[in-house]
Amino acid sequence: MINAIEKNLGRGIQLLNTISDEQYSNTSIAPYYSSIGGHMRHVLDVFSCIFDGLETKFVDFSARERNELAEQFTAEGLSYFERTIAKLQELTNVDFDLIITVSDDLGLGKITTNYTLGSALIQAHSHAIHHFASIGFIINQLGIELPDEDFGYNPTTPKRAVVN
Repeated sequence: MINAIEKNLGRGIQLLNTISDEQYSNTSIAPYYSSIGGHMRHVLDVFSCIFDGLETKFVDFSARERNELAEQFTAEGLSYFERTIAKLQELTNVDFDLIITVSDDLGLGKITTNYTLGSALIQAHSHAIHHFASIGFIINQLGIELPDEDFGYNPTTPKRAVVN
């Protein structure tokens, strides 16, 4: 599980190593006017919530860092990726069936339920892929090349043949 998550997050690192701060923080693309950096920061915040709650076994997905510097500057984004991957690698001997309490605001107030640590990590991974797909749209609109053909694709999604 950790290897798959790390491989996917590596795609984000690959992208950040090829774009400028201006491209990273650009909020000019409709309809949501969100930036690559905003999506990247948000993705990593979800993982950070898990790490922050491990000791107490209480994860609050609504208590995100929202570090604006990580949204605006690729170097800050890269640093956030590196910290996240380092914390993932520390989980090699952790029981993924560990029960944790998870809380999040689903739009009508906070809901709290039990997860396994593994299910929380899987959710964070799927969430990252979903946001990478949104980033793929922004990248396309800005005329930036995708870092690789799997960026933003869920492994279970059939790929369509490209028609020229």
